Parts: sequence; C-alpha cells; structure tokens
Amino acid sequence: MASLAPSDASDSAEVPPAVADASAPPQGPPAPDDESRTGWAGGKKIGRWTLRVILVLLVPLLIAETALRINYTGDPKAGTYSRSRDALWLGHAWVDGRKTDADVTALAARLADTGIRDLYVHAGPLEHNGTLPKSAYPKARWLITAVHRKLPGVRVQAWLGDELAPEKPDAMHLERKATRDAVVASARQVVGAGFDGVHFDLEPLHSGDRNYLALLDALRPATPLLSVAAHQIDPLPAFHSFWGTVTGHPKWWSQEYFGQVARRVDQIAVMSYDTMQPLQSLYGGYVAQQTSLALEVTPRSTELLMGLPFYHENRFGHWAHAETVPAAVRGVRLGLSRTDADRANFGVALYVDFAATEDDWTSYRKDWVRTP
Repeated sequence: MASLAPSDASDSAEVPPAVADASAPPQGPPAPDDESRTGWAGGKKIGRWTLRVILVLLVPLLIAETALRINYTGDPKAGTYSRSRDALWLGHAWVDGRKTDADVTALAARLADTGIRDLYVHAGPLEHNGTLPKSAYPKARWLITAVHRKLPGVRVQAWLGDELAPEKPDAMHLERKATRDAVVASARQVVGAGFDGVHFDLEPLHSGDRNYLALLDALRPATPLLSVAAHQIDPLPAFHSFWGTVTGHPKWWSQEYFGQVARRVDQIAVMSYDTMQPLQSLYGGYVAQQTSLALEVTPRSTELLMGLPFYHENRFGHWAHAETVPAAVRGVRLGLSRTDADRANFGVALYVDFAATEDDWTSYRKDWVRTP
C-alpha cells in the first residue's frame, strides 16, 4: 500500500476512531496469506488441471471406443468366409517327444474339412545369439512325415522366436550382423530338417526397426516359405509413439512399417488379440479396423492372416469374455467386406492348439469355415 502524505497523516490523527470508522468504507475480510492461497486457490487450480488432463485422455478414448462400436455394426458381405488359407499355432510338445501317432491322427480328424493349410510348430526358441540347438526339435522329422501323410497339402512350418533388445535387456540384438547371420543359418537348418517353411515371432519389435527389415531380406533366399507374426497396426495415427512414451512399450506398428514388412515375406499373420478391449463389440470393431488397415498395405501376392484368440486368460491386456472367436470372426468378415472382399490370399490364424476349447473350434467352423 502507498504511504500517506504528511498532511493526510496529521488530519487523520485528530479524527476520533468512531468518526473515522463511520466515514471509511467497511473493511473486507483479511487478505489471505500465502498459506491460504496455496491451500485453497492453489487447490482449485490443481483440481482444474487434473480435470483437464482427465478430459484430454478420456475424450479421445471415448471417441475411439465409440468408433470401434460403430465399426462392429452392419452385415458382412456374402462369401466372406474361409479361402482355405488358414493356420494353426502348435505347441512345442509336437516336436519334443510328448506326442504320438495317435495324437497326429486326432489332429488330422480335427482339421479335416477346415480351411487350415499351415501349421506353425514351435521348434525354438532361438538362442539370443541367433543359433538354434538341434536338440530343441528331436521329433520334427517324424511329425512332418506324419502330417504330410495324414493331411496332404498341409504345410508344416518351424515356429521360431525370441525376445528382442533394447526393450528386453537380456535378449536378442538384431543390430548385430553376426546375430542376424546366425538367424538365417538357423532358418536353413530347420528347412534342412524337413520343414516346409519358417514362421518367425520376434517380440517386442518396435515400429520402424530397420534391422528387422534387413533380417527379412537376408531370410528370403534361406527358406521356400517365409512367414512372420506381426504386431497390430496403430489404431490412431502415430499411436505407437504416444504409447511408447507413456509406457515404454510401443505395442503397435505404423501402417507404413506393416506394409514394409508385408512386402518382404510370403505370409504375415497379425496378432489381433491382447487388445485391452473390455467388450465383445469393441473387440470385434477393433479386429474389423485392423483387418482393413492390414489389407490396405499388404500386397495381393502376400498371404494375410488375422489372428483368432483360441485361449482364455483374464488380465489387463486380454479379457476372455470380450476377446472371443465369434467376435473376432465377425470383425474379420466386416473388415474384409469393407476393404477387399474378394482377396484370395487371406485367412485366419488360430492361437493356440493347447489352450483351445471345443467352443472355439465350433465357432471357427460355424462362423468362418461354414461347416456344422
């Protein structure tokens, strides 16, 4: 407050307090001190910022989820069913001695009259340096021979995978040429053992990884059939960058990068599960979106497969009541109908044999294969 002039000070000294009080405007409440400002006004400011942050996060999420629900509406086009180019992931028990001829006979009966043409048989994992011990698949030759005999035309691929650096500290380093060379040698090794092709599942694989593209280029002459499991595509533009910044795990690929991978392989299977969607309608809409995004950038010469969840876990990334085979198949058919209904090199991939239920198989047959 400004100091009083001398004359003002002397005049005020002669006025009785009662008169001074009567002539002066009423006093308001005392000015809040610093503590009260931070406790009340500051608290309101923090509350407003919290609300703004929540709105910034929730509004786009609600818009996106509403779009997925709308994406699940409508009717798929007639004829958007199996093209007999489907695949099934099989566990390690098929090549380590736990399975018998009776199991192959039962598998052949299970797959009869379905659209399954490829079996991804877990023959790894790869060592972090890219090598693969032959002791990992001692019964491979027996299985391949038995499948070819009982299921003519079905291809048996070696499913090889490993965890990747830098997200995993103790893992495979694709930036090392020696490691990539060892992976190529491992592919030649399993082809030499009789496998019809090699299916790679290397995770977590970040969008834009040029070392992975270099590996695929080197693998093409090493195997007659090169297949890969692919991450999902950004549901929103550049979402992998946002999610990677927030969580340290950029789960999605850009659509551009997906296309770069698809152009380098014979077959690409989208892992269209573990989507965090809480409802069947949202999950089905998400699969429809993923199917369309993948179709848009996958060459017609490359076989595109969309993953179906043949397993039943409940955790943050996967809710069994939401990620169902019927919802996935309907989503696949909707995406196919809207984007490229006549695509021939297209199918679904079933993950995974040892966790599947009778209901899963029934839904696959009824909704996609169209057999009772």
